[in-house]
Amino acid sequence: MKYIIVLLLLVTGYPLLGQEVNFSGYVRGYSGMFAGNDNYDFVILQNTLNLVAEKKGEGASFRVNPYFYHYKQDSLVIGMREAYIDLEAGNLALRLGKQQIVWGKADGVFITDIISPKNLEEFLLPDFAEIRMGVTGAKLNYYFENNTIELVFLPVFTPTKLPAKSSVWSPVLNFPVAPVFDYSRSEVNPALENTEVYLKYSSLSGSIDYEVMAGYMWDDDAAMYTSLTPNGAGGMNLKITPEHNRLTVAGGSFSTTVGPLVLRGEGAYYSGKKFMTTTPQLNSGITEKDYIHYMAGTDFALYDIQVSTQIIQKSILEYSSDLQSNYSFNGENSTMMTLLLKYSALNETLDFELFSYYDFEFDDSLIRPRIVYDYSDSINLQFGANIFTGDSGQFGQYNLNDMIYAKVLYNF
Repeated sequence: MKYIIVLLLLVTGYPLLGQEVNFSGYVRGYSGMFAGNDNYDFVILQNTLNLVAEKKGEGASFRVNPYFYHYKQDSLVIGMREAYIDLEAGNLALRLGKQQIVWGKADGVFITDIISPKNLEEFLLPDFAEIRMGVTGAKLNYYFENNTIELVFLPVFTPTKLPAKSSVWSPVLNFPVAPVFDYSRSEVNPALENTEVYLKYSSLSGSIDYEVMAGYMWDDDAAMYTSLTPNGAGGMNLKITPEHNRLTVAGGSFSTTVGPLVLRGEGAYYSGKKFMTTTPQLNSGITEKDYIHYMAGTDFALYDIQVSTQIIQKSILEYSSDLQSNYSFNGENSTMMTLLLKYSALNETLDFELFSYYDFEFDDSLIRPRIVYDYSDSINLQFGANIFTGDSGQFGQYNLNDMIYAKVLYNF
């Protein structure tokens, strides 16, 4: 209800605010249908209004971005993606409020791009502008020459948003017995001692663009503490208690051009990650390890096709054999590859795209062909598919969820 009030205030207050207020956004119709395995149900019937109101003034501006998702069950989801105020004075720029913050050079993966948590209610299928959630806090930028120092302070912790248990995107959990979840320790209360702090230095020159960052943060993904107790019938009860833990992160990224190639790299060192073990009765089934997450990628043109590819790896330091594999970590080293192919025609109004993930450990993938056509300056048409391969792993767990979809967007 509060977001409807905000929308009404924006619309009805427009004449009072004057012509300096700019309204933009889009209305979208989005339909997706399962394809294959004798299942042709509509899995997505969504109507979307994404509204942006902005006003720029002398040394100050604001941006408000509410969104509205209407689904086939006649349900309405209302949220606020961003709502912030910008203040500028000389070389300083301060942003206060709810905001999306994007760091790093990787496409489709999150290495140093860790400030804005992820909305995974529909896995990785929405646009990344919709997957990234806004965070409430302050961002201070100091600019000098071609350099920027950026300080982020978050007094409110926002965790990853997971799919509902009834969702087709709910991850497959592999436990020896059906667990009971205890969420009594899953909250992180807003308090000074619970704040998150990030710092980044970035530089842009004619030869290289690079960033160096560090953060003291909460892990957006809760660790699953476990306990086993006899159930009195010769079996065991398994209780799982999700709890978020502190992480210390340091890393960086770069992008440079060498002849016809754009070379990109990104890496981060994570300290204090909690991993599940195969012995839930010992130490609550949790052990602490550090790990590194890194990427090497390149972009180039092959005839008229734009090509982008990346190799991404996670490596657990001081690895031990009792660590339990999951969809993010499978053994000491986990390796994944991405590939993007794009061809444009009709004066760049028609695009043919193919984006894919491939996980070497699980031998599974997500393949996403798409056709995008700009029918006019306002109307955009999209047709595509999401194809999952493999029997297990981050993508293979959804091998029954192959789907085709269509989107119609009216931009204003």
